Amino acid sequence: MELRGTTILAVKKGGQTVIAGDGQVTMGQSVVMKSNAVKVRRMYNDKVVVGFAGSVADAFTLSARFEEMLQKFSGNLLRSAVELAQSWRTDKFLRNLEAMMIVADKEKVLLISGDGNVIEPEEGICAIGSGGNYALAAARALSNFTKLSAKEIAKEAMKIAGEICIFTNGNLTIEEV
Repeated sequence: MELRGTTILAVKKGGQTVIAGDGQVTMGQSVVMKSNAVKVRRMYNDKVVVGFAGSVADAFTLSARFEEMLQKFSGNLLRSAVELAQSWRTDKFLRNLEAMMIVADKEKVLLISGDGNVIEPEEGICAIGSGGNYALAAARALSNFTKLSAKEIAKEAMKIAGEICIFTNGNLTIEEV
């Protein structure tokens, strides 16, 4: 059976950048295996936050590789993300990894995927995982039509995603950079 169930959301607004992730891990279509998994982590002296979706082992492998890139390029988020995406796409071992990542520092939010994409969202909001589209839609609406902070938007959007997506719960990890 396939382990799945993740929603990761990044929101950048008003000089604040946050990444939020839920805690649910689901096996198959009906069994919650864990409700308090941590899918958002700090790295590079707490200056970078990473959220991941996909296979847990693959996500940890990619996170470790990304942290190596941050060290190699002195914390340059964009350069580290591009180098990771390039090696992810071309390396025979990494190419088979099934995961996605959102990474952020004070200046940038980036989505990194295994097909070589490094995307900086126009509005500073992006999401991945099974409930990602729900969280993304909610966050965009809240950002455009309320005066909520980035952290408040992330919290409310994740709550909405959790009410719609059966693979997303309300046990959140929220990290600000």
